[in-house]
Amino acid sequence: MPHFNPLIARLSPPPVPSVLAWGKEYDGARGPRIDLSQAVPGYPAHPDMLAWLGEAAASPAYTGYGAIEGEDVLRAAYATHVSGVYGASVTAENIHITSGCNQAFISTAMAIAGAGDKVLMTNPFYFNQETTLSMLGIGVELVPCDAALGFLPDIDAIASALKPGVRALALVTPNNPTGSVYPPALLRRIFDLCRTNGTWLILDETYRDFLPEGSGAPHDLLTVEGWQDSLVCLYSFSKSFCIPGHRLGAITAGPALVEQVAKIMDNLQICAPRSAQAAIARALPALDDWRAGNRAEITRRAEALKQVMSGLKGWKLQAIGAYFAYIRHPYPDIRSEFVAEKLAKIAGIVCLPGDYFGQGQEGYLRFAFANADVPTILQLEERLSNFNLPGI
Repeated sequence: MPHFNPLIARLSPPPVPSVLAWGKEYDGARGPRIDLSQAVPGYPAHPDMLAWLGEAAASPAYTGYGAIEGEDVLRAAYATHVSGVYGASVTAENIHITSGCNQAFISTAMAIAGAGDKVLMTNPFYFNQETTLSMLGIGVELVPCDAALGFLPDIDAIASALKPGVRALALVTPNNPTGSVYPPALLRRIFDLCRTNGTWLILDETYRDFLPEGSGAPHDLLTVEGWQDSLVCLYSFSKSFCIPGHRLGAITAGPALVEQVAKIMDNLQICAPRSAQAAIARALPALDDWRAGNRAEITRRAEALKQVMSGLKGWKLQAIGAYFAYIRHPYPDIRSEFVAEKLAKIAGIVCLPGDYFGQGQEGYLRFAFANADVPTILQLEERLSNFNLPGI
């Protein structure tokens, strides 16, 4: 028998492919398959975005290695964008471009913590972040998020969990899997606790562009004096620009942490995809109106799902926001993995079970509703109302 790194061997296989495999066994009897599994945009990239990608990809200028920290033009453009979003003073020195937000997280985690250190996460958690820490030998402690509190952590629970030596607290807002949005005041209180404890706050804001119109700045943390010593903000260009296959993310942090991440990136990938960086640098200022239209469309999809869930018996919309809805299924004594498998195979609804997001999540399903248009979402009412588990 071959021997593998036990930190890797003990992990479960990647969850999304297994769920998609269930969907392939659906016979089409209820209509076309409805894929609510992976968080991918349910509409194409802007034609100009595609043209800029093609132009950059065909240019010899982008076939060589680039700067480890990212293309200067994108670092500057994104710094300007972040400054506008948060009303803060952020410069290119605060930006490191990565190949997707998952790479941003693993690079940040490696820069901040080592094997045997402790990092806090919430329960439920985004599974890729939990497995990242586990494979690095970094201990994970969980702060519970109660449905009664909208799946937001209790500030006293965070204060109790922030023991001496905790290297970081990792939060996702808008949240994956629940969709819950952390209010700015709560984030400020959490950040103050982290700073007092000497703990980094890692804030994954992959879905921030899909906050409701008029929400204002997601938080004021980038305006706090000395934020560079305690805060790391993560972002993904994939959702807003519909280019998940081009793998492009960003870290906003102090120059000292950017320097540490560059050491890691030099070994992971050397540089993020260069042609995509050139295209995004042009798209950031140019496609604001298009992105605003997409945000409005996602809001319409969320409203459609709320309408569907309000008419169903037994199924409960527990939380919703940005790309995700967290649904309590009507089978309290049956694990959500079994329910999700049967939903995919029998009803053609492909979603992720709550089991994948932490202990105690067996009663929930995650619907990535942004993948489907409004007419498709409205079909869920009939399929869910007529769904019954075999033998139940």
